[in-house]
Amino acid sequence: MSFTKRRLAAVIAAAAMVGAGGIATPAFAARDADTVETLTKAVKVNNVLRHLKHFQRIADSYGDRAAGRPGYEASVDYVVKQLERAGYAPEVQEFPFTYTEENSALSRQDPATTWAEGTDFLRNSFDTGSPEGSATGALVPVDLVTPFPADGSSTSGCEPEDFTGFPVGGIALVQRGTCDFSLKALNAQNAGAAGVIVANDGRPGLVGMIGDATGLTIPAVFASSPVGEDLASTPGAIVTVTVDYFAEERTTYNVLAETGTGDDSNVVMAGAHLDSVQDGAGINDNGTGSAGLLETAIQMKRVKPTNTVRFAWWGAEEEGLLGSEYYVANLAEEQLGQIALYLNFDMIGSPNYFTGVYDGDNSGGTAEPGFIPPGSAEIEDVFEQFYTSKDLPYQDTDFSGRSDYGPFIAVGIPAGGLFTGAEEIKTEEEAARYGGLAGVAYDPCYHQPCDNLTGQGADRTLYKQLERAYRHQLKGNVNRIALDVNSDALAAAVITFAFDTSTVEGADADALRQKAAGAPVDLDALRDRATQ
Repeated sequence: MSFTKRRLAAVIAAAAMVGAGGIATPAFAARDADTVETLTKAVKVNNVLRHLKHFQRIADSYGDRAAGRPGYEASVDYVVKQLERAGYAPEVQEFPFTYTEENSALSRQDPATTWAEGTDFLRNSFDTGSPEGSATGALVPVDLVTPFPADGSSTSGCEPEDFTGFPVGGIALVQRGTCDFSLKALNAQNAGAAGVIVANDGRPGLVGMIGDATGLTIPAVFASSPVGEDLASTPGAIVTVTVDYFAEERTTYNVLAETGTGDDSNVVMAGAHLDSVQDGAGINDNGTGSAGLLETAIQMKRVKPTNTVRFAWWGAEEEGLLGSEYYVANLAEEQLGQIALYLNFDMIGSPNYFTGVYDGDNSGGTAEPGFIPPGSAEIEDVFEQFYTSKDLPYQDTDFSGRSDYGPFIAVGIPAGGLFTGAEEIKTEEEAARYGGLAGVAYDPCYHQPCDNLTGQGADRTLYKQLERAYRHQLKGNVNRIALDVNSDALAAAVITFAFDTSTVEGADADALRQKAAGAPVDLDALRDRATQ
């Protein structure tokens, strides 16, 4: 029977996942999964890989595992069946979302270059709409700062005077900086531009261009820093900017399952997003987190924890944390107050990995005051203690809200988790600590079709070098070493908090009792970060 025939009619009841059990004493049906040592031994990397192979087969059959598409429903069905076989009573929570298919394009004639949507550039997502259309013309750089400053200081395109002498029908190349994206685009249009490219200013990644762009009619896209620098080196080149997409309302799903025993007033949640990007298997992102979480849940079924443990596989994370956001938004204040903490696992097997622990104590100073809920530092400590006990290296990774813990910290729930790297570049120091290749992305196939178990579509030369660097421990786009270690770290944190959350609760008892009232976190800002 497919999961669609097992859905509950009461969506909020599914979201709550409140069981009937009370506080349970630590008695176990089996003694092979009740401690960190025994559970990590039970969570075997070959079983985690077996789940990944099923996700790969699904992607092979349907093309991808993206929310709103058949491959995602098949992924949900697989997780549900595995949980049922282990003895859980999983529940599927459906929610609506805006499904989109992107056909936008960015290219240059000479030197001939075609850039990839979603990796090299994004169409705009202005609050007032994304004007569709295609424009071809000569590239005109507008008041660029070179070399790209990487500090947000560029005023490129912020003033109408920046476009003095701009040729009608040209394609404007402006730079991220001190003013709104919408203002840059409107200034370009008013100067006669047929299209506009806003390039990042030297900082990594892509940014979703939002804001009020009332009156904009020309196609506008945001390009990564490397693309912007490449374009800036060829002024006058003929380029084409196309904004073309399809959007409609569809339904997608979260999967939730919890232990049959434990204190329902003190719930430990652990989650991973189950969806891939479109046109990809999504094996590292985020088959690895989903598979590690699933195997941990299976091995924990015979454990009778002190605290209720609730596992979650989120839908539409790649669309902006939509599944976790929907779940949190549909919990009553009392139900929010019952969640002691949330653990997130998004990419735990990157091929050129580092071991990143969410910086819950803000020792890196990257989070604004009040952004990180009390108790998050104590969650970070548990992960760090695990790696230290194994004499393994680890490091902070930004507590930015760019994954499914975002909606939880937005209502003040302490959070933590793991991340092994995406499109950012590995440093020499990291290569010395973790192995692998410096100067190469942690995941060279991030958000690309080559994020798979087969190696199809990947840079063969690069991946042969990675294979040699890691002594042939790669399986397609997954590093077995990272997957093994971090699946164990995942299991260790879950079982630790399943029996004791006192360190988190003791971090700031008054603040934690008030967590349902919310922390000073802007959920819209978190959503925007997630799409960057």
